Amino acid sequence: QVRLMESGGGSVQTGGSLRLSCTASGTHHTSNCMGWARQGSGKEREAVAAIEYDGTTTYTDSVKGRFTISRDDAKNTLYLQMNSLQVEDTGTYYCAEVCYRSDGVALPREFGWYGQGTQVTVSE
Repeated sequence: QVRLMESGGGSVQTGGSLRLSCTASGTHHTSNCMGWARQGSGKEREAVAAIEYDGTTTYTDSVKGRFTISRDDAKNTLYLQMNSLQVEDTGTYYCAEVCYRSDGVALPREFGWYGQGTQVTVSE
């Protein structure tokens, strides 16, 4: 079983920044694709970003140019740097491992394992 623990959520104003971290343990493998998903109030959970073991990254269109996903496999840690935050970015952010993709789509449609989530709130 993979265990994922997020940290770094909080409340910021529009245009602010936050950095999320996720520590992986258990049956975590550094060769696995990892990512971040989020769920806004009344919305379905969606993939935000993913990163392969070789550093290849993908992002959902709404965060491109503002969010950066990275990983430090020596520390079993995944990061999400979020800049220029907008109200629409508000939600619970989940660290995730093992990516499942639809044919021809780079961004995962879902992940195999999720952490418990950390809340991000962006206000005007």
